[in-house]
Amino acid sequence: MYTAELWKENISPLPAFDEAELIRSINSVLSLRNRIEKIVDEIWANDFDSIFFIGIGGTYASCQQAEVFMRGRSSLPVYAENAAEFNTTGNKRLSAQSAVIFSSVSGTTPEMITMIRRIHEAGAKAFGFVDTENSELAGMADWVISVPKQEQLKFFLVCTYLMYRNHEFDEYDRFCRQLSACLAKDLAETEKESDAWAKQFAQKTSAFLKEHPDMPHYFIASGNLAGAAYSAAMCYWAEQLWIRTVYVSAQDFFHGMQEVITRDVPVILFVGEDEQRPLAERAARFLPKVCANYTIIDSSEFPMNGIDEHFRGILSPLIIRSVMNRVDAWLEIELRHLRSIRRYYRQFDY
Repeated sequence: MYTAELWKENISPLPAFDEAELIRSINSVLSLRNRIEKIVDEIWANDFDSIFFIGIGGTYASCQQAEVFMRGRSSLPVYAENAAEFNTTGNKRLSAQSAVIFSSVSGTTPEMITMIRRIHEAGAKAFGFVDTENSELAGMADWVISVPKQEQLKFFLVCTYLMYRNHEFDEYDRFCRQLSACLAKDLAETEKESDAWAKQFAQKTSAFLKEHPDMPHYFIASGNLAGAAYSAAMCYWAEQLWIRTVYVSAQDFFHGMQEVITRDVPVILFVGEDEQRPLAERAARFLPKVCANYTIIDSSEFPMNGIDEHFRGILSPLIIRSVMNRVDAWLEIELRHLRSIRRYYRQFDY
């Protein structure tokens, strides 16, 4: 009979990791390029006046990443909306010529269903990535693609092609060729290379939680990693692992939140490679001065073989998510808590 320690020693060295499936999943999304381009071409032909990325929870995080990515690179009018907020407040910039891009895993999220009804009432059209075929949301979209997972990658394929159509990303073909040739293998290698560190970090975090169960973990990031940090804090650690978290952007951190960071407060800082990297680097310089329990995860430390250096900033969220996949898998083991379990979400009406 195994003791608890022997059980941990005899588990797979890469829990919850199927390299072949990961590579297949990424490549299946990359193979959507022609379908995505055809749909965006139809949106373009409709003489659209704005693009809205709308989501809720984790899908809203991906919307934020898409919007901030395009904001500094494109003159196209692109907005990110939280579906629940949109349903109550609306947005006067939405018109019959607007196009809405959204994503959903289940295809049954109530806020998203209400959102689609509202945008159709305004005459706008919706392009949805809905993982579950024949779901309600899949049936409501004007254009739909039902290929599971890799939501962030799907959105970036839409963004880069929109920019290409607007003569703002001439390297689009080269970018897509490099992704098809290298991205899946590179991200799989990132997960494998970060696994040993992730195991140690999960053990350290589990031990800290045992001694400080009510202490929140602070997640900080900027640029297109802000959505990644929001999602890591809200959707992965809080929702799936029941760890108390706080998310703050690197630009907001120095205007209030820094005052509650002391020696033992756990802080996780994501540092990316886009134009907002200096905002995260400022936080990285500050933390050692006041905190002895900080962790910095920098996407630039992980190789992306075969992908041009100036494309890396686009891919930082995918790199960081690969690292956090390992952390979350090990936390599931260390905390003895299945990530599929929920206390309240979809357990009863509220």
